Amino acid sequence: MFGIIRPCRHRLSERLQASWMAHLCGLCLALRDDHGQLARTATNYDGLIISVLVEAQTAAGHTAAGAGRRTAGPCPLRGMRTASVARGEGARLAAAVSLALASVKIRDHVEDQDGVFARRPVAAGARAVTRRWDRKSSGSASVVGFDTSVLLDAAARQGELERELPAGGSVLLVTEPTETATAAAFAHTAVLAGRPANEAPLAEAGRLFGRLAHLLDAAEDQEADAASGAWNPLDATGTDRAEAERLCRDAVRGIRLALRDVELADRALVHILLAHETERAVERVFGRPGHAACRVGHEPGAAPATDQPHGRAQDTRPQHGHAQHAHSQHGHPDRDATGSNPYQSPPRHDPGQAPPQGPGAPVPPWVPQGPGFTPPGAPPPNRRNLLAGCAAWALMGCTCQLLCCEHNHPFSGERREGFCARNECCDCGNCCDSCQCCGENAQCCNDCGCCDGCDCGCDC
Repeated sequence: MFGIIRPCRHRLSERLQASWMAHLCGLCLALRDDHGQLARTATNYDGLIISVLVEAQTAAGHTAAGAGRRTAGPCPLRGMRTASVARGEGARLAAAVSLALASVKIRDHVEDQDGVFARRPVAAGARAVTRRWDRKSSGSASVVGFDTSVLLDAAARQGELERELPAGGSVLLVTEPTETATAAAFAHTAVLAGRPANEAPLAEAGRLFGRLAHLLDAAEDQEADAASGAWNPLDATGTDRAEAERLCRDAVRGIRLALRDVELADRALVHILLAHETERAVERVFGRPGHAACRVGHEPGAAPATDQPHGRAQDTRPQHGHAQHAHSQHGHPDRDATGSNPYQSPPRHDPGQAPPQGPGAPVPPWVPQGPGFTPPGAPPPNRRNLLAGCAAWALMGCTCQLLCCEHNHPFSGERREGFCARNECCDCGNCCDSCQCCGENAQCCNDCGCCDGCDCGCDC
């Protein structure tokens, strides 16, 4: 998976998460249906924005009637579960654009002799794949009225610009072909949705998105390109990272302004992907300017609050006199502030009253709880022996259930979340910042609903 748009489940409401996955799976299945199983490797996060834009511009009644969704069969990447996925012209256009861009990317690797592409047999096979994908993407795009020659011509012009770029030339000359290609793809979504008034603002948003993607890719690869001697637009034009960051942040602001002029039936997912996740992409590469964590004093490793000179932390330990006063007040050194003994044995229930029972009864505080302990009244899970457990583990591993979804442990039978959910494979960083745009001083949201169900879990 490649692309600069990588939303985290913590920053999406349940509805937006389901919609995001529907477009992602719809793009993957459209690539399979139109171009074969190998083409599914071209699935990327940025390409599905095309499908999202088409659906967002479609009348709400059309989507509500189920015309834009279908139920897909079990897939290993969904833990062998069915799902509602996007279908129609938006998914097909996203598949054609993704395949054409993947072809261009592979061709660049072959020309630059990156990694295994430096070997002649691999390079020859890659060239054959790119020629096939060029033909396939052109045929499927023509069905929805899009001409992929715009993308392929831009890629060819990209190589010419890199070879003929004068010393000290502007980096925006290098990003122009990418801007032209993404502008054409974004604008065609308005044609499919029947909203011609949206073509101009979507073309502007696409142009800036292409610029942003090109600059972020160059900034990410700058160190590796310098080590390998590969051509990099920032080094070739003498553009420092500060200037590249300024251009990227200007592009994000321009995308937000362009989206204000786009008429959408459902703005939430488009807004969070193009107005917020683009900014997250810039922060992943360049960092957050002047960022201060919102959980002051609660972050791991945070310095204690200081009111004393020279940065010394204030001593909050009780002084001797206060300790003596507390001791004399309660009269016993083993009693806490409430006057009870924390080391006392668990209290007994009233002999004349039966203790609360049943699944809804409160669990007493002295009953062990947590992973490894069986809740009171619940039957213990059936444990498998070594052979059956290994067979269940192999089956669940091959179907991605151990990674992707909630499942029963293959040996103990306990209910557990998937590996990614337990270890937070997302790169959301401090997800508390995901709602900073939705307060009273919000400048870009305008009640788009993108922050509904925010799961940041903090009090900022």
